[in-house]
Amino acid sequence: MRNPDTLKKIVRKKYADIALAPKEKSGCCCGDKGLDYSIMSLDYTNLDGYLEDADLKLGCGIPSDHAGIKGGDHLLDLGSGAGNDVFVARRIVGENGKVTGLDFTDEMLAKAEANKRKMGYKNVEFVKGDIEQIPLPDNNFDVVISNCVLNLVPDKVKAFSEILRVLKPGGHFCVSDIVLKGDLPDDMREAASLYAGCISGALQKEDYLQIIKNGGFTGVEVKSERINDVPDEMLLPYVSREKLDVYRASGAGIFSITVVGSK
Repeated sequence: MRNPDTLKKIVRKKYADIALAPKEKSGCCCGDKGLDYSIMSLDYTNLDGYLEDADLKLGCGIPSDHAGIKGGDHLLDLGSGAGNDVFVARRIVGENGKVTGLDFTDEMLAKAEANKRKMGYKNVEFVKGDIEQIPLPDNNFDVVISNCVLNLVPDKVKAFSEILRVLKPGGHFCVSDIVLKGDLPDDMREAASLYAGCISGALQKEDYLQIIKNGGFTGVEVKSERINDVPDEMLLPYVSREKLDVYRASGAGIFSITVVGSK
């Protein structure tokens, strides 16, 4: 596996490309091998606050469904992209709340700011920063959410420690993310495009949840779980047919979960 700085460069480049791509290619960071990341996304179109231009179809859940967001909350969205979850959350927190989106890709931040202008919100802000070193104060947020992003962070222990730090006492998080059950073939784990697509950077479900519990959170609970059936044609550029058949037969799988926990 590549070193953390290299992985971050890969992710930044891939998601910059997505931000700059024509709208009809949203969710597809196809690059050289045709990997379409939108296959894990869910339908946001009926949610209050939805803005089509902010929906790049890069998520793997709808964290606001389980985040317990209330009017007046101050909420942080980690890896906020073009603002899809930020704008949905803003409709829930209302005029008396505030939503902050954090992203480390300049092109995504520019797209988010443009979308913010379309929505006309005064209590939404987008901040540039790394999830492993969130440039925001301690004990500052009622709720932290994230959608299919933390598996892209090389140091997940540090990521969850930062979530704990920025949450107010009694605050809580809701994260949708990719986890594994069973092992991926080595070739898939080493593929940079699969890392940027949330797959090869994913942990085993049990390990992911243990990191959260070890980080000091209470009430850790998986609120939803579903398998992501990635088609063979998207995986065969990275792994041989023989290895893919072994993987399929093993019962291993790539899952989306939405998990909550409190400080």
